[in-house]
Formats: sequence, C-alpha cells, structure tokens
Amino acid sequence: MFRRYQSLSFVLFMFLVATGLSTSTWGQDARPQTTPATESRVPPAKPLFRDFMGINGHTVNFKPELYRPVARLVRDYHPIDWDLGDDTAYPVEFPFARNGVNWESVYGSWKEHGIEIDACLMFSSIAPDRWKNLQADAERYGSEFAKNFGPSSKRNLVSTVEIGNEPGNYDHDTYIEVFRSMAKGVRKADPQMKIATCNVYADEGGDYHKPADRFLGLDELYDVLSIHSYAMISSWPKWERSYPEDQRFPGFIRDIDRLIEWRNNKAPDKEVWLTEFGYDSSTKKPTKDDEFAQWEGSSDTQQAQWLVRSYFLFATRDLQRAYIYFFNDEDVPKLHNASGLTRHYQPKPSYFAVSHLLQTLGDYRFSRVVQRQVDQSCVYEFAHETDPNQAVWVAWSPTGVDRKSEVEVDLDSWQIERGEQMPMADETPDTVTVTREGEKVVLPISESPSYFWLKR
Repeated sequence: MFRRYQSLSFVLFMFLVATGLSTSTWGQDARPQTTPATESRVPPAKPLFRDFMGINGHTVNFKPELYRPVARLVRDYHPIDWDLGDDTAYPVEFPFARNGVNWESVYGSWKEHGIEIDACLMFSSIAPDRWKNLQADAERYGSEFAKNFGPSSKRNLVSTVEIGNEPGNYDHDTYIEVFRSMAKGVRKADPQMKIATCNVYADEGGDYHKPADRFLGLDELYDVLSIHSYAMISSWPKWERSYPEDQRFPGFIRDIDRLIEWRNNKAPDKEVWLTEFGYDSSTKKPTKDDEFAQWEGSSDTQQAQWLVRSYFLFATRDLQRAYIYFFNDEDVPKLHNASGLTRHYQPKPSYFAVSHLLQTLGDYRFSRVVQRQVDQSCVYEFAHETDPNQAVWVAWSPTGVDRKSEVEVDLDSWQIERGEQMPMADETPDTVTVTREGEKVVLPISESPSYFWLKR
C-alpha cells in the first residue's frame, strides 16, 4: 500500500478490483481443488512461523531494534527515484542513493538484527514516458541493485526484490516490459536473488494489480507471486474491515485462494507470498468535512486479535509468507493510515500480541485443524520443528463480538503442560486453566487466542 494519504477515487477503485463476488472460504485447511494436470504437485512443507511472519517497513523510518521482536522478515518500500532522481539513465553509485541515503548503512543495520530483507522496488513516481530508454535503463538498474546488494554480492544485504508494488499508472503491457527488463538485469547479476512480482490477482487485472496470466512464459524471470489482500466487507463511505473468519467477505481469503489455485495450475514451482494485509486502529475520529468522514476503523484490541487470527487462517494454506501492513502510524483516522503495530513508535496492543505469537510459534508450523465450528470455535495444532513429541494448540472464538465460551476436545494421547492467553501489554500473559474429563479436555476460549503447550 504505502500511501500516507490516498484519494477517495483511489481507495474505491482498489477495493473494487481487489474483491470478488463469492463468500470467504476461511475455514479451508487444504489447498483449493486443482485440475488433474496438477494433482501430482507436492506442496512444500508448511513454513515455520519464524519464516512465515513478516512486516512492511520504509527505509530510514524503520527501527530494526524496535520491530525485530515482531518479525524476522521485513519488506521495504524502496523508491528507485531516490537512486535515479529524474534521470532513468543515471549511473547509480551504490551503496549511495542519489539523494544521499546510504543503503549499506540502512540495510546493514537491519541485517545486524537478524532481519531478512525483501526490497520492493517502486517506480510508480516515474511516469512511463519519462524513461529515456525503458528496456536498457530498467535492466541496468536491476543489474546494479543485485550486484551491490544481492546474496552473492560482497554486502549480501537483500535476499529478494519485488519489481513494482501497485504500479497503477503503468498499463499491463508497459509494466511487463519494465518487469522483464529489470528481472533480466537481476538474474544476470545475481542468480541467487529471488524475484517477486508486483501485486497480482488471478483475474483480468486493474489499475493497482496485474493479472497473473501476464507472467505466463516468464517462468525463468521470477520466483514468487505477490498478492495484497485486506479484510474489507464494505467500500465507500465506511471502508469497514472485519474479523478474519467473517463469512461476508467478497474477497480477502477468497482472492488468496484463487491465486494459489492459479499457481497450482499454471506455475507450480512458484511460491505465493501475501505481501500486504492488516487492520487500521486509531484513537481519533475523522473530521466531518473529510473525504473519510464515515471511515470506520478497528479498535486497538480488535487489531491485535484479528492480526493474530489471520495468521492462523493463512497458515492452513499453501502460502509461504505473510507480511503485516504497517510498522508504524501517526494515528491518522483514514484508510491505511492507522495500520501500524506502533503509534508514534509506541507499541499498540497488536505489537505485544504479534511478538508473543512469534516467540511462541517461531519454531512450530501448522499441522492440522483439531476442531472447527463456524461462529463457535477453532482449535489448531502446530507441530514442533524437530520434536514430534511437542506441539502447541491454539484455541479461540472466531467471531467479531466479545464472546467467551468453552470447547471440548479429544486429547489424542497429548498431555497439556500449560496454557496462556495472548497478551496485549508488556506483561506476563494470563494463565489459562483447562478441565480434563477422561480422554477429553475442556478449553476456555475467547476472541483473544489461547495457547496450550502439549507433550507426549
């Protein structure tokens, strides 16, 4: 997303093109059905949560020491006009940007904190007709970036580049021309560097996403299909988002599933990354004369609950990464302007909830759905990286109201060692006590997920 402010026409169009007509399929715990031609595809192992959870940052504004507890993976919005200025043929002088930023210093400080970097190379600020020689300039830039920062370079700072974010001012043909040229430059300079697409959907495309079909025949030039998806249930004038399990979604999970199915059918060796998802939460109300006067954000508590629960839904799918939008906000009550895990760089409840999730499940991967009842309960099992005799159950109430209940589950030879609820502050999580009834256990649940450590 990465827009401090957006026009009403922009956000309306983005929502319309990013959603479909069918209801959400949040409850699926398997990949979408594929055609017989792809039934032989063997999906990779589910990623460990430390390799799954990411966050979106922005260059010099990102504080690695503050955000490392919430994610090891960071996606940076890298404006290439910082490097080229107004001359696309400018001979870049990396590690310095033309505006003076030292990328070795910026990305080097991130890597010192154990962060893996995905640089989203944004060029929308450069009008298509401003390229002096589009093919040559884009290829040269891709080559220089990879040669200076890629995994095979001396600096070894950036593992992945995305070619474009939401290049709305580039028609499909022109975007693909930029993509093909820049990707060629990256591949030649550093074959070890992963290349991701801009925001793509399995449809005919729109101003702020491109159709996946446009990448057919370009298999050698990319490794990852990137998608942005937000939990929207209404567009203008409210722009309302909802809890991730809501059955009313016209898009969200459905759009992700469609792209995964497209990948399974047409590009089975590629990964799918959700590079933007998130929720706004502001302490302020929009002004009456503002174009977002009827905008409805989430509460801080809802943002925390819904981000964490979104990760559990994503984990059931053949999805390799999911990046939260955004790292920080300035408490502006507008769409995409209050999405930070921090507010004025001070942690929100979501910061503590997400960091607890990473700390708890970092060494675990999704294993199975233990129990799921729509609008009633969810219990998912996560397997330890190396020890088959360890697991974690996560249990919650999948609604959008402040609901508490209980769920009875078969122990299946497990012993519950302890339980605790997702925290929303910098304090010890509340203990959750379970009741055993023979070979079953009764778990208390609420809208905030509870974690239960298991042993055999």
